Amino acid sequence: MAGLFDKQAAIYLDARPNYPNEWYAMLAALTPHHSLAWDAGTGNGQSALGVAEHYEQVIGTDISVEQLKHAVQHPRVQYLHTPLSISDDELVNLIGGENSVDLVIVAEAVHWFDLPKFYAVVKRVLKKPGGIIAVWAYNDMNVSPTFDAIKKSYREACKPYWNPKCQNVGLGCEGEPLLLDIAKEISLERYLGVLKSTSTYNTARELGVDLLSEKLIKELEGAWGGPRELVRSVTYKAFMLAGKIKLDGEEFPKNL
Repeated sequence: MAGLFDKQAAIYLDARPNYPNEWYAMLAALTPHHSLAWDAGTGNGQSALGVAEHYEQVIGTDISVEQLKHAVQHPRVQYLHTPLSISDDELVNLIGGENSVDLVIVAEAVHWFDLPKFYAVVKRVLKKPGGIIAVWAYNDMNVSPTFDAIKKSYREACKPYWNPKCQNVGLGCEGEPLLLDIAKEISLERYLGVLKSTSTYNTARELGVDLLSEKLIKELEGAWGGPRELVRSVTYKAFMLAGKIKLDGEEFPKNL
């Protein structure tokens, strides 16, 4: 996935939704210590900032230099570039060493990972006992029946340009995820920015296909019930898995 989000890094920062503060408090309550957290696939640092309210130090890593250039700075957050060429040993040492991390999180990124490699590193860096890993993502956004029907047609048009890794986040076989809603106030203009920040939209654009045609945008505006600047209440449909490494050898992720 290296480079997929480089060109739209600035748009990504402006468009993507933040996650509820309650999520971070919930996860922090699960770890007995709050010294170090690792935000893998940090992107622009949205989740790293949330975690930093509960942990003394946060390491945010990403393979995209451009994303990290746009990451929001925080005194307790350190952003590190982790290229695909980095070895497991190098990554473990970069993050903090064996048995050093209280919380590992992955927000809307785990579907891009080499999961066996990632989990192998997580097993090494998580504190035992007590270390927690949590991964989450959102699938869609609900607005209204009329708007959602038009949005569904857009998603269908996107399918030829989806990266195959986007279609399987690797979680379904691990257990039933915790379903979560993210309530947001958003304008249509900002939602269009979300769509333009996706790898699917930009892959199609590079192939000369405009998935957000003027016709489709007009239909979305009509279903929105007002101009692009009109703010409406929407709900992002999200899910989370969280788990830990047990001393008896049971592996994660498992629901807590």
